[in-house]
Amino acid sequence: MRHVIALDVGGTGMKAALAGPEGELLHRARRATGRDRGPEAVVDGILEFAAELAALGADRFGEPPAAAGLAVPGIVDERRGTAVYSANLGWRDVPLRDLLSRRLGGVPVALGHDVRTGGLAEGRVGAGRGTDRFLFVPLGTGIAGAIGIGGRVEGGAHGFAGEIGHIVVRPGGAPCPCGQRGCLERYASAGAVGTAWARACGDPDADAADCAKAVDSGDVRAARVWQDAVDALADGLVTALTLLDPRTLIIGGGLAEAGETLFTPLRDAVRQRVTFQSLPPVVPAALGDTAGCRGAGLLAWDLLDTTDRTEEPT
Repeated sequence: MRHVIALDVGGTGMKAALAGPEGELLHRARRATGRDRGPEAVVDGILEFAAELAALGADRFGEPPAAAGLAVPGIVDERRGTAVYSANLGWRDVPLRDLLSRRLGGVPVALGHDVRTGGLAEGRVGAGRGTDRFLFVPLGTGIAGAIGIGGRVEGGAHGFAGEIGHIVVRPGGAPCPCGQRGCLERYASAGAVGTAWARACGDPDADAADCAKAVDSGDVRAARVWQDAVDALADGLVTALTLLDPRTLIIGGGLAEAGETLFTPLRDAVRQRVTFQSLPPVVPAALGDTAGCRGAGLLAWDLLDTTDRTEEPT
């Protein structure tokens, strides 16, 4: 059976799969990145994990994987196949595509940015299935975005497309590590909500999930923290809607796990802010933590489709 390797590398863990042609996950596995041992150990771990999956696939399906897809965080040069920079993993200018291809015996490898790769999966086989234009926004420790156009995700001229978390929504506000003040992710990410709620309730261990539970229980302080985040998020999203005009707006990440505690006020806040813009459906992501793996698999299949078309006789 023809299959590909899909790897999704996060700050602390790696998720991997053997994936079929429709993005289905035929086998799944997890492993720590080993980042405490340094960036070279992380790279070695990725290569070893992929080699083990290749051996498993060959044994289970009677043939080696046809390709591999790899999603990583940070700054990614997808054209050159290079992981340019990752603060969490400590690497700079790592030629991951070539390293992985060599380790797997020369199979083609696609390298992608983790959020854009997850967005590709959500747009093609998840909440945006059948949608020609979408915006995927995961609300986690920070906020990023993936711009979907015609079944692909736009990376931009320099690999920075979709960085919605650094739209300034509160000019002169909280400083952001990017160097600006008032960035969206300083107010509406799960990390920001958790910090604000911990300060409001006096529990340093409180997080965004605790805030959502307190909102549901009627806590006035929590409601204030939550509404501040929703308002900031709506401001950022309407800016994105104005620029991109997506047909569907997909919200994922840890904060989206609050369900209608988030989506009901968020839809209302976005609706109140639009004027001439077309208001798209605001829907929860569908794939959860499998999105990165599924997207990496789709990148690999896309690579094979391109290769197959190139090699067709004329």
